[in-house]
Amino acid sequence: MNRWLSIIGAGDDGLGGLAPAARALLERAEIVVGSKRLLERDGAALSGKDLVPWASPLGQTLDRIGAWRGREVAVLASGDPMYFGIGCTLARRFPAEEMTIVPAPSAFSLAAARLAWPLQDVEQISLHGRAAQLLIPFIAPRVRILALTSGAATVAEAAGLLAARGFGASVLTVLEHMGGEAERLVTLRADEVGRQDFAELNLLAVECVCGPGARILSRLPGLPDAAFAHDGQLTKAEVRAVTLSALAPTPGALLWDVGAGCGSISVEWMRAARGCRAIAFEREEARREMIAANALALGVPGLEIVSGDAPQSLVGAPVPDAVFIGGAVADEEIFAACWRALHAGGRLVANAVTLEGEAALLARHARHGGELVRIDISRIENIGSSRAMSPRRSVLQWRAVKHAEG
Repeated sequence: MNRWLSIIGAGDDGLGGLAPAARALLERAEIVVGSKRLLERDGAALSGKDLVPWASPLGQTLDRIGAWRGREVAVLASGDPMYFGIGCTLARRFPAEEMTIVPAPSAFSLAAARLAWPLQDVEQISLHGRAAQLLIPFIAPRVRILALTSGAATVAEAAGLLAARGFGASVLTVLEHMGGEAERLVTLRADEVGRQDFAELNLLAVECVCGPGARILSRLPGLPDAAFAHDGQLTKAEVRAVTLSALAPTPGALLWDVGAGCGSISVEWMRAARGCRAIAFEREEARREMIAANALALGVPGLEIVSGDAPQSLVGAPVPDAVFIGGAVADEEIFAACWRALHAGGRLVANAVTLEGEAALLARHARHGGELVRIDISRIENIGSSRAMSPRRSVLQWRAVKHAEG
């Protein structure tokens, strides 16, 4: 199959800034697909070609592109198509052997050049078409962040999130129309946003500065219990840290959190590594509402929440890389469904605090192997005028890796 599909990145200076190789691909194309903004901006240079703006939903245009297979098709993109761009979507749909991809400098590269920021030391995220709360896990003293935005409104939302966490002194630079005639950089504090208008086409740079009383939350597991809204059904911080370590989150991995309570395990799993995904299974409506609130407040708005009684609610869910059983740990039907769902090499962790739960974990350990660990935590308490360490309820944790299918 010839490389019939070209994906061409362009800057804000339009087609005049294209490299010769990109220009040749565009001239050869019969059909040019792109955003309405790009096609209108460069329409004069694309005369004689069939111009196709992206439809909503996007899948409609992807289907049309597939039907044109074998014809000369060019997709016009902004900057680097493979960096949070349309090229990533197209690469999931079409083989690499059928595509030619010619990137322009990404918005991140341009911003780093304008600010003289070493790009390898900067957090790079996209808030374009996404919840601004995705910024939250990156907010920490001295951290630098570059974020694609959905427009001026994203700048205001991000500034509000920073200020609410005691980072109002953070330095924001709004980089507008980089590479074009209307390029402009505006620098101000997060707590000053709202007094200025910004162009819709912008990238946001953040240099985090923490003020007195700032809320600083590490990406490492074991957030303070007070960071979560809960009704008492909460895996406490120390046990949570040990549990996440046993679950071993890796980039892009999927967790089933069965009997999720307030969602603390799911939330910390998604914060722990880039691209981590989680499904929180919880039958109680009030707890599902808490899970949603915690996910938003702690920067993982993509946490999926499923209602209903397990194991029925587990049916049809994507195959997990890890499973945590927090509720109904003694239920053999729930365990069997979770164990079947895991692929070979997947991990299951279960915590028990009751004798019935411990008996179930002992039996499963005998059948499937793994590790049994007793977790005993004590915290200081006042007893009259003295102090003493007060033990918390002991937790028996079973950790197992599924070594074969079935």
